[in-house]
Amino acid sequence: MAIKHKVAFQGENGAYSEMAVLTLFPDSVTVPMRSFQQVFDSVVRSENDLAVVPIENSIEGSVNENYDLLLKNRIQIVGEIFQRIHHCLIVNQRHGEKILKVFSHPQALAQCREYIYQKKLEPIASYDTAGAVKMIKEHNMTDSAAIASKRAAELYEMKIIDEGVEDRKNNFTRFFVISKKITTKPTGNDRTSIIFGLEHSPGSLFKVLNEFAKESINLTKIESRPTKETPWEYYFYVDLEGHYMDQRIKRTLENIKKKSKFYKLLGSYKKGIF
Repeated sequence: MAIKHKVAFQGENGAYSEMAVLTLFPDSVTVPMRSFQQVFDSVVRSENDLAVVPIENSIEGSVNENYDLLLKNRIQIVGEIFQRIHHCLIVNQRHGEKILKVFSHPQALAQCREYIYQKKLEPIASYDTAGAVKMIKEHNMTDSAAIASKRAAELYEMKIIDEGVEDRKNNFTRFFVISKKITTKPTGNDRTSIIFGLEHSPGSLFKVLNEFAKESINLTKIESRPTKETPWEYYFYVDLEGHYMDQRIKRTLENIKKKSKFYKLLGSYKKGIF
């Protein structure tokens, strides 16, 4: 009998992260965890084989906490998936009262900001979308709703009173698959993620970016994050097309490493599609 992977995610059963896990690893054992820190720790300590974590949303941007956790933990990115996010307004089966408050993860509330305003609801942040549904049920809250997935409503036997409540219909979240042990091989359709830090001097960023230009390497994302050590100094997170084992990519990354005062290869992985 094949051994099933244990795959961690942040949130409760029915969370969008769990849906991403089941899409990628349908035969896995899913492990819900309270926080992103706990998810990363469980992979570092080999308590779970893999984890699936959100890294950015097409409407609300990056999940900064996970970028910081990628920086400080010894893990690799080994996969990605883009998942369509379709939010529902969910209540108790017999709510019976006017809905006054809506609970959900801060990212989900932000993705439904206009809808919440039009409905004159009070948004209240929760640690998870599915967790908000579970809380409303357990506490028998009849004047409150949750924003979460259709699957969450079904799992907790709750009632959907509105579907597609996200403000933009092209709402996708990009998830990373992270691992401590797994390494990947080139597929011919790969992406590589790195982090680097530079001396605070004129032209330092240009010199690094020029290395990509010289080899005609396409960058699919570049984002800066504070180092949190020296005020107004930044780490640069870069996604590029290609696998680190490709000779052209390997040569370029070696040159960038020489020009950086900090460098970390986060991993190469097959591109997700959406």
